This record gives sequence, structure tokens and C-alpha cells, in this order.
Amino acid sequence: MRQEIERLLREAPCTARDLSKLAGISERDVPHHLEHLERSLRRRAGSLHVEPVRCLACDFVFRERRRHTRPGRCPRCK
Repeated sequence: MRQEIERLLREAPCTARDLSKLAGISERDVPHHLEHLERSLRRRAGSLHVEPVRCLACDFVFRERRRHTRPGRCPRCK
């Protein structure tokens, strides 16, 4: 499964929703697979580039967030 996700990400940037549809897994499982993929890429001297999450209401950017799950709420607009 993780090899499939890695292949998809090498072809084009994808959101968690895109990955779930293309890989045939639940969107809730995608962050777990991305964490493991990120660790294995680090061991192979690779990296996983993740765009920071943005709040849809006020466009706040969660720059320091390292987890691959959705944030609970925005600190700016709550």
C-alpha cells in the first residue's frame, strides 16, 4: 500500500482525499500511511514535501504543524 502511495506522490502532488481515492483506502488511514512513508524515505535519504494546511475561513497557514492529520480548529478565527 505504501509503495502505491509513494508512486502516486512521485507522479503528481495529491491531497489526502486524492490519495484515498487513487489507492483505494479510507481517507482516515492516509495520515498513518504518510507517517510511515516519511520515516522510510528519511532512512533512504529521501524526503516527503508536505504543503502546510490552510484555514478555509480566514486563510491562516499552519506552518509549524508536523502531523499529517487535519487540525482541530484555527487559532485565529476559531
